[in-house]
Amino acid sequence: MRRHIETCSKMSGLLVLLLLTSPWTMADDRAAFFQPDTLRVLIFSGRNNHEWRTTTPFLKRVLLESKRFDVRVEEEPQGLTPSTLAVYDVIVLDYNGPRWGAETEKAVADFVRSGKGLVVVHGASYAFTGLETLGDGHRRMGLHEPAWPEYEKMVGLYWSEDPPKTGHGKRYSFAVKTVNSQHPILAGMKESFMATDELYHNFKKGAEISVLATAFDDPKFGGTGKDEPILWTVNYGKGRVFHTALGHNVAAMQEDGFINTFVRGTEWAASGSVTLPPEVTQMKTTPTPLRLLVVTGGHDYPTSFYTVFEGWDDVQWKHAPSNHEAFFNPIKDQYDVLVLYDLSQEITEAERKNLTDFLESGKGMVVLHHAIADYQAWPWWSQEVVGGKYLQQPEGDKPASTYKHDEELFVQPTRDHPITASVGPLHLWDETYKGMWISPQVQVLLKTDNPTSDGPVAWICPYQKSRAVYLELGHDQMAHRYAGYRTLVHNAILWTAGRLDAKK
Repeated sequence: MRRHIETCSKMSGLLVLLLLTSPWTMADDRAAFFQPDTLRVLIFSGRNNHEWRTTTPFLKRVLLESKRFDVRVEEEPQGLTPSTLAVYDVIVLDYNGPRWGAETEKAVADFVRSGKGLVVVHGASYAFTGLETLGDGHRRMGLHEPAWPEYEKMVGLYWSEDPPKTGHGKRYSFAVKTVNSQHPILAGMKESFMATDELYHNFKKGAEISVLATAFDDPKFGGTGKDEPILWTVNYGKGRVFHTALGHNVAAMQEDGFINTFVRGTEWAASGSVTLPPEVTQMKTTPTPLRLLVVTGGHDYPTSFYTVFEGWDDVQWKHAPSNHEAFFNPIKDQYDVLVLYDLSQEITEAERKNLTDFLESGKGMVVLHHAIADYQAWPWWSQEVVGGKYLQQPEGDKPASTYKHDEELFVQPTRDHPITASVGPLHLWDETYKGMWISPQVQVLLKTDNPTSDGPVAWICPYQKSRAVYLELGHDQMAHRYAGYRTLVHNAILWTAGRLDAKK
């Protein structure tokens, strides 16, 4: 009896161990590292005779921007196991390279067959078909390997050298026409959309498919003169496969039709339904963009300055090349935030009133770098609004301020604030200012111990009627292209407009 009890105890322990280490248990544990209420996507990439280094990040971005997915990328699929895949809902193939090995191939097939999803993009149409690299750039990369017949069943249609050979003509713009508008992927979408892409023709059939959309393959561009399948689905076991023949490069992927069908197709493959709108590209996932007026003039600067504002979906900006153009007309109703990167002294009474009215209306302002030297003869501006002044000439017993280029700066936050919370310490090369007048009323956000600097390099201005920030950093491309600086400027703009949560 005692031996029986010990045996049962060991078996129970083994059962618990197996449960704790099973793919499903480990998948549950790893689920905590994904965004909640999202579909989990794993993109296979890393090998392709197409530009996977640019297309894969693009595919990831459009999926994330829909807010429906959380995405990971695997550039070395060989060796993945069922436990690796268990946490995901769908695999996206931006891959055309060597085979993955028996274990991974079985894991992928079982993954889809069990009820999960697969999305096949363009070049993946002719992966694992046994074709050699022929030097024309349109065959699978890598050594000649035997075909993977199960893959041909999963993707539905595949490339073949058997007559008539699969291929495509020249890239051109063509209309993609819906043939199954009742399918969830295309439901509610327009009857056709334009693509500028390679139009594949003469696919071979590996399994029963449901064609969703076709395109006429124009003979004058090397086509077959027939309607060729462009989008289709495959039922593989309990799983769902969405196959798009579109997507040769990022330019092709940027077409609205590609994005809408790819993102909705991925949702369908992952879940069996589509909740995203027909026009995914028109979804508003951010608040109405802030209206920014960026003012330059009076001081030269590299064009890298403009890159500081790239990639911000929550900002739309216009450029005024002088303060006269910026403030010639009233601006308080046209813009939300003013960004000054000018070095201006002359300002008319009418322009001064328009600038003052903007600030008194409660709108935000960010003063960058050399704009600290604006309006030397306007005490209200430097003392009450900006809270600082670069002295171009000696004033009383205070000598003129000095500057020095290409200084190595180690910058530290001085207080907890939303502007600096996601920035942290900075290490960059920039121009420094020393001998400035700085108001005791400012709230210093960042400082450096570089001896050619006064110390404070960012502060909240003392003006009470609106939010204003001064950032001394930003002389040239070494700052403009530095990620920490870009985040700092972006945060300052959002905070002055009242859009940066104090908890961030």
